[in-house]
Amino acid sequence: MAGEGIFDSTVELLDKALDLRSRKLQVISSNIANAETPGYARLRMDFETALRQAAEASESGPAKTHPRHLPTGQGGDLQAVQARFRRETDQSGMGDRNTVSLDQEMVDLADNQIRYEAAIRMLAKKFNMLKTVISERA
Repeated sequence: MAGEGIFDSTVELLDKALDLRSRKLQVISSNIANAETPGYARLRMDFETALRQAAEASESGPAKTHPRHLPTGQGGDLQAVQARFRRETDQSGMGDRNTVSLDQEMVDLADNQIRYEAAIRMLAKKFNMLKTVISERA
């Protein structure tokens, strides 16, 4: 969405956050589905720190106001933020070596859902403000 003129960096940030939260839901769902699979190593998806750093970098420093401007070298490209994935392997050597804890997955699922819904609400408010501005100018 960046560079379209009417959308600010907040809309771009929320767009990226929703995309990553949706992918995190898929990871959590996969972990839950494999909770009884012997030898399954829980997959974790981390992106919050990278997204926060890119958002902070995009708010500070010089603005790139033209597509042909040179990059500032300060980062902040929200669309370039990638999630980090890692497997949690069982080091105990006991049991079936499955590292999925249903309790932890349910906590992660609830947290992800709350944050997803919060981002949706913020995005809706941004669009309602834009709608108000457009209707007042018409």
